[in-house]
Amino acid sequence: MSAAVPEPSEGLFITFEGGDGVGKTTQAGLLEEWLKDAGRTVVRTREPGGTEVGVLIRDIVLHHRGEVSPRAEALLYAADRAHHIETLVRPALARGDVVIQDRYLDSSVAYQGAGRVLGRDEVRDLSLWAVEGLLPDLTVLLDLDPAAARARLDADDKPFDRLEAEKEHFHARVREEFLALAAAEPERFLVLDASRPAAELAAAVRERVAALVP
Repeated sequence: MSAAVPEPSEGLFITFEGGDGVGKTTQAGLLEEWLKDAGRTVVRTREPGGTEVGVLIRDIVLHHRGEVSPRAEALLYAADRAHHIETLVRPALARGDVVIQDRYLDSSVAYQGAGRVLGRDEVRDLSLWAVEGLLPDLTVLLDLDPAAARARLDADDKPFDRLEAEKEHFHARVREEFLALAAAEPERFLVLDASRPAAELAAAVRERVAALVP
């Protein structure tokens, strides 16, 4: 029997994290569909690119053909995050909506802090300042070996963005940092093996979401 859908008195902030190619978009879409079918109002968004300003920043950090220095990259992500949370996420949560977001500050800590070797604490502090301390109610981490994730990306036959195109050791550092973040905050994270069938993953996510609110 499927889990009952929660009816919270205030909004829920749910983020999906993990390396490129792990299936975040698929699982976010399945959760959105389940909640909407139950009558909940859902705001589906992403970082970077969840606002008009964010679309411009996304083009720079992911698709700009020239070099973007690591610190500039981290600052651009933080700028996008500050605007996105202030103008879209906080108003939605205040209305009592469920916000389902593809990537948040944990991605910056993993990709810029570990992948770019800028330092976990520095990047995390920058993002927390940008969003005035807002953390998700739940972060779903889809964990997958980088080689398997790369095989999925190759099968999509799409051009890689700047981060997807990084070398294997970069993505290995990113994965290790995601797992370290989850271990440090087990009450916020739900870690799932992304090699499992999509339906099984979706059921596990729904069970955790249903348990967030009595």
